[in-house]
Amino acid sequence: MFVLAHLSDLHQASQPRLQELASKRGLGFINWHRKRKYIHRPEVLEVITRDLKTFAVDHIAVTGDLVNLSLPVEYARARAWLETLGRPGDITVIPGNHDVYVRGVERFSTELWGDFMHGDDGVVGFPFVRRRGNVALIALSTGLPTAPLLATGQLGARQLSRFAEALDQTSGLFRVVLIHHPPTSPLRRHLRRLVDAPDLLRVLAANGAELLLHGHDHRRSLVWLDGPRRKVPAIGVASASAQAPHGDEDPAGYNLFHIDGEAGAWRCEMIARQRSLDGAVGEIERRLLT
Repeated sequence: MFVLAHLSDLHQASQPRLQELASKRGLGFINWHRKRKYIHRPEVLEVITRDLKTFAVDHIAVTGDLVNLSLPVEYARARAWLETLGRPGDITVIPGNHDVYVRGVERFSTELWGDFMHGDDGVVGFPFVRRRGNVALIALSTGLPTAPLLATGQLGARQLSRFAEALDQTSGLFRVVLIHHPPTSPLRRHLRRLVDAPDLLRVLAANGAELLLHGHDHRRSLVWLDGPRRKVPAIGVASASAQAPHGDEDPAGYNLFHIDGEAGAWRCEMIARQRSLDGAVGEIERRLLT
């Protein structure tokens, strides 16, 4: 049995200096000050983290938006949080759009999270693969700087080509794809979608995977995607710091996946845990995926 935990969208924020509010950060800070600072709370993330630590997990996946405005101090805070979870070899991190909020900040995640964000070969770059027992974690990056009011993501042709190769090379293992943006989005999320999602879906349909995990939408979701022989479950998770429901977003939570079996006979059970309005964290769903 391999136990995988999935968290996402921490949105750890810090007060910016005046000179840091140029370009998109200015609007982002206004949005944070007016609304988001009441939703994403550090004390909520602490409760979720404490609950996760009560379980014996083999690996933790964090699918982006660890920070809010891509401020240097935010990356350092996220690094400190990651260190409370465990060793870099036991935690895989990928960036979200808020981790690459403006141009020129990519080096902060590489410098501070690089040991959580590379493959077994030690090279930092996407996609990368980490093999843990009979599980292969395939990490993608959709984060890129965008214009104000946009939160779109993109993989690009080179990454998609290498992704197809990684899926082929790990065939026979339980392949878990990690991505920030969801592979499908409704029309109302058009400005927050994965731009080349159709290309991603074509790669999955041709090569398959056993599980896809994403964040970005701040809500729990399950969509079944086409694969060559069987459907691929794509699981979205709530923000790990959300104090309460907001619109169609869910309160803070995370998922555990119990993975067992072998090629052709996998068994994967999802256990969803969520923070209630009274602050307690408990199981809200248990679902067999394979």
